[in-house]
Amino acid sequence: MILDIIFIVAGIALVLWGADRFTDGASGLARKWRVSELIIGLTVVAFGTSLPEFIVSFLSCLRGSGDMSVGNILGSNIFNILVIVGVSSMILALPVSRGVLYRDMPFCLLVTAALVLVGFDGEISRLDASLLFGLFLLFLIYNVYLGKREAAGAETLVEEKKPLWQLFGLILLGIGCLVGGGQILVNGATDVARELGVSEKIIGMTILAAGTSLPELATSVVAARKGSDGLALGNVLGSNVFNAVFVLGACNLIAPMQITGVNMLDWSVLVGSCVLLWIVSFSGRRLTRGEGTLLLTAYVAYMTYTLLH
Repeated sequence: MILDIIFIVAGIALVLWGADRFTDGASGLARKWRVSELIIGLTVVAFGTSLPEFIVSFLSCLRGSGDMSVGNILGSNIFNILVIVGVSSMILALPVSRGVLYRDMPFCLLVTAALVLVGFDGEISRLDASLLFGLFLLFLIYNVYLGKREAAGAETLVEEKKPLWQLFGLILLGIGCLVGGGQILVNGATDVARELGVSEKIIGMTILAAGTSLPELATSVVAARKGSDGLALGNVLGSNVFNAVFVLGACNLIAPMQITGVNMLDWSVLVGSCVLLWIVSFSGRRLTRGEGTLLLTAYVAYMTYTLLH
C-alpha cells in the first residue's frame, strides 16, 4: 500500500511537469504554423492527453473488462468538463469564442449523444464502433480545413523563435511524461482501489477516470495560468471528442465489448455535463469563477451519490 501511494505521488509530479513542457511546445507550434491555439488544442494536444485513456481502455477491452473501459471514458469525459473546465475557469475566467460556442461545443455534444446511442443497449458492436470512428475522421478533416483557413489570416500572430525540432522535442517529452506518469499513477491507484474491494465500473469512473484525465487537467490548468485560454478550453473539448469516438471506436473495432454496469444516471450525467457547459458559456461569452464553481459542485454531487449508492 505504501509503495502504491509513492507511485501515485510520483505519477502526479511527472504528469504536472510533462504538462508544462507539452503546453510550451504546443503553443509554440501554433505560433510557428500560424494556427490558433484553439485548433492545436482540439487536435495535437487533445490526442496527446487522450493517450492514457486509450492505453487503459484498450488493455481493459482486451481483457474483456467492458465496464472498466467504458467507465474510464465516461468518467474521464465527465471529469474533463465538470472538474477541468471548472477548475481552469476558477483560476482565470475563460473567454468563449464564437467558434467554440456555435461549432465545437455542439459537435462535442453530438459525439456524446452518439456514444450514448450506441452504448445504451449494453453493447458496442463493430458497426457501432465504425460509426464512432467515422465521426472521428470527420472531426479531423474539418479541423485540418479550419486550421488551413485560419492560417491565411494569421499575420497578427506573434512569431515563434524556437526551431521546429525543439518544439517537437518539447511535445514528445511532454507526451512521454504525461503517459508514463499517468500510467504509474493509474497502476498505483488501481491497486489501492482493488485492495478496498471496489467494482470495475467504480474503478473506471473514479480512479482510472481521474488518473487518466490528469494530463488534461494539468495541461488546461497550466494553459489557463499562462493565459492560453484557447488551449485550455480546446484541449478539453478535443479530448472529449477523441475519447468518445477515437478511443472507443478504435478499441471496439478490434474487440467489441459488453457493458453491464453503466446505468441511466451515468449516461444522463455525461450528456447533462455537456449541456450545462454549453448553457453557462452563453452568459457573457466567458466562463467565470462562479460558473466554474457550479461545474465543480455538480461533479462533487454526482460522485458523492455514485459512491454512496
